[in-house]
Amino acid sequence: MELHKIIRNGRFDLHLHTTASDGSLSPSEVVEKAAEKGIKTIAITDHDTMDGIKEAMEAGKKLNVNVIPGIELSTKYKGKNIDILGYQIHESNELLEVLKKIRDYRENRAQLIVKKFCELGMTITEKDVQKHSHGEVIARPHIAKAVVENGYAKNTQEVFDLYLGDGKPCAVDKMVLSPDEGIRLIHNTGGIAVLAHPILIQDDLIVEELMQLSFDGIEVWHRKHQPEDVIRYKGIGKKYNKLITGGSDYHNDDHTIGDFGFH
Repeated sequence: MELHKIIRNGRFDLHLHTTASDGSLSPSEVVEKAAEKGIKTIAITDHDTMDGIKEAMEAGKKLNVNVIPGIELSTKYKGKNIDILGYQIHESNELLEVLKKIRDYRENRAQLIVKKFCELGMTITEKDVQKHSHGEVIARPHIAKAVVENGYAKNTQEVFDLYLGDGKPCAVDKMVLSPDEGIRLIHNTGGIAVLAHPILIQDDLIVEELMQLSFDGIEVWHRKHQPEDVIRYKGIGKKYNKLITGGSDYHNDDHTIGDFGFH
């Protein structure tokens, strides 16, 4: 089914993370959770990787859940982190090569972050972190969990607030693309490029500038979007003739797999 028809029919969640990146549930467990809620269409959108898609699609066939192959690419524009959701993508040599570069950089970045915590007297090891990544790509939430487990913070939010957030003592920039590069990569696989969670950009003028690029859509429903945000981003989407989508940005059970659409 075409994406615009899925959105028009409602009951979907097009922004879900798994253990292939920084989610707490495996791809098949995420599909099971969606099936339990009666959600018929989901998209697996792990950060800079497609590793969880095959497992999710196999689970989807068994549980009668339509799984859209997706990704969330990290890009940067005017100093702002701009995440791009890619839907209905397919593996290509170009995309896989770029993702490998990002993955290699991320592994080195994790080592640098761990070193910074140790230099501040908070001794954690890569082994401590790997317990939380389950052998998958190491991301900042896995490091935050290791910091908490070793008694250096009350919870992971405190770790981000004090140490891991942008500009904090243990932050290390990640390798990112420009929005144009990210959109082109997605389009070259036959996919659809959607601007993720515009509220996090914290600048609607930049959101409107981005909408003038070759984005296909904008994420208007999101767990951090208030009703007034949904109305505003729907308006921006309509102004630039963009597809409107939505998803929970589910990572763990602190979040709720959503049920979005016109209903």
